[in-house]
Amino acid sequence: MIDTDAARLGAEAARRLREADCCTFERGLGDEEFERIEETYGFRFSDDHRAFLAAGLPVSSPPQEGATWDQPWPDWRGADPDDLRHRLGWPVDGVLRSVQHGYWHPSWGVRPVDGEAARSLAEQHLATVPQLVPLYGHRFLPAGRGTHGHPVFSVWGTDIIYYGEDLADYVSHEFGDEHEHLDCWNPRGTVPFWPDFVR
Repeated sequence: MIDTDAARLGAEAARRLREADCCTFERGLGDEEFERIEETYGFRFSDDHRAFLAAGLPVSSPPQEGATWDQPWPDWRGADPDDLRHRLGWPVDGVLRSVQHGYWHPSWGVRPVDGEAARSLAEQHLATVPQLVPLYGHRFLPAGRGTHGHPVFSVWGTDIIYYGEDLADYVSHEFGDEHEHLDCWNPRGTVPFWPDFVR
């Protein structure tokens, strides 16, 4: 059962997206579809993300110049499984690419001199960090059944910023009038590791 606040937040995000009239929707995902997706890909949607996708599945937007994906909305119902695995792996893969160019997280201890050993050790550490789930392009929400209200991350390697205080705020930021109250906009990390990169 999804928490009432989480359900309300997901529904509000879906409402704002429909009002923005920027994408095509299919019917929302059902319980059996959520179970299949989560079992296949080994994660659990946060409750607000789940409520958002249950309210309507956004599947296409007009192409953006220079976009990473032709269709930035992950099609959880009909996409090629390799595409979804690529999107799910994007945040960790980006950190690993940065490790190959010298990045090292302070919590990982002493960096091995050998590049392959450094990558291998980084992979071990990254296997323990919270899963980020693709929302739109390179925007991500932390996973986790029984959780909601996470800020949305924009992830490009180790260049990571907040792109919304929560899911509904993100939709307004990405597809609406930016933040109406920037003076009081103050996203806060709700999971470990990923907020460490936010400047």
